[in-house]
Parts: sequence; structure tokens; C-alpha cells
Amino acid sequence: MPDRADDLIRQLEMRPHPEGGHFREVYRSSRTVRPDDGRPPRLSLTTIYFLLRAGEHSALHRVQSDEVWHFYEGDPLELVWWDASSDAVTRAQLAEVDVSGTARPVATVPAGCWQAARSTGRYTLVGCTVGPGFDFADFTMIRDDAEATGELRRRHPELADYI
Repeated sequence: MPDRADDLIRQLEMRPHPEGGHFREVYRSSRTVRPDDGRPPRLSLTTIYFLLRAGEHSALHRVQSDEVWHFYEGDPLELVWWDASSDAVTRAQLAEVDVSGTARPVATVPAGCWQAARSTGRYTLVGCTVGPGFDFADFTMIRDDAEATGELRRRHPELADYI
């Protein structure tokens, strides 16, 4: 029996992502904006497809722009982010619209927060839209930042599995 996640990876021409899972960029704006935080001009908007299979996770990483996660299909996605400056941890579950429950189809991770995600089942397909647009120069994996990794382990050991 064909596996839906493998079919999606093939049909959407996805490839492995450095943080885990699979992705494919689907949009890069042709316009640029100048962020007010000192970064050089960036594309105004970028969007990717992102897929996580059972047992995979998006390892804790930080993007210097806001990132909007959109649920497309599959099992609910657990999304978590840590604002190290305030020590606030936020959890969201992305899934099909369920007006009676807590799951929502969209969540936004504020710029500069450490974020991670995992599928709660066989697979989850989402989209991630970043504005100002994604640039690997603005991307950091927590495992590459010894100080942040130590702080996370000390303050929130329950998130260590996402490192």
C-alpha cells in the first residue's frame, strides 16, 4: 500500500531540510524590504511546503523574521516556541479547523524565538511563510549555540528532545 507521506514528498518534489523533515520552497517574492533590525534588505515574503513523518521533528531553530505555520493535511502538528528573553514557552496544535477544540489551522512564531515541531501521528504537511523572507543568514540551529542550548536544558528540560 502506498505511503501518503512518501507520495507527497515525491509529488511536491521535496528534499531533506537541515532542521529535519522535508521541504520545498514554493514562493520567493521579487520585491525586497529593509528590516528595521539592522539586517540588509530581504525578500518581502517566502513560503515553503514542510512535511514531518512519524518519528521526525523540526529541531529547535531560530529565524529572525516572523514565521506563519499553515496546516494542510495529515495528523495534527505540535508546534512549540521559546522566547529566551522572557522565558515564555508557547505550545500550539495545528490541525483542521475544529471550532470546539484547541487545534487551529494557523499559528505564528514571533521573530527570534526558538521553535520546533513534530507530527502527532503518521505525517503532517504544513506550509511555512516568513516575512521578511527567509534567508539562511537569519537561521540558527540551537545545537550550534552552546549558551542557548545550556539555558534551554536548565530552564526547560522537557524541550531537550527537540535539540
